Amino acid sequence: MGQVAITVNGRSYRFDCGDGEEPRLQELAEYVKSRMETLSREHGNVGEERLLLMAALTIADELWDATDGSAGSASAADAKRRA
Repeated sequence: MGQVAITVNGRSYRFDCGDGEEPRLQELAEYVKSRMETLSREHGNVGEERLLLMAALTIADELWDATDGSAGSASAADAKRRA
């Protein structure tokens, strides 16, 4: 099993992943980190939890736009089927 050390906003985290998945996980972490750094510059010190949520929402918005909203629609439809 692979493992990746990720530092975001001055804090280090360790994540396990499948063998060979380390480069992809590191790339994704760098993407999230860059979004957090941009948001931090734009909004100042808003706290780590809020900064993480803002980054998650920004990335979700990018995904939504890239899939024309179909990613969210599929998730909602799946949730309705499970209910």
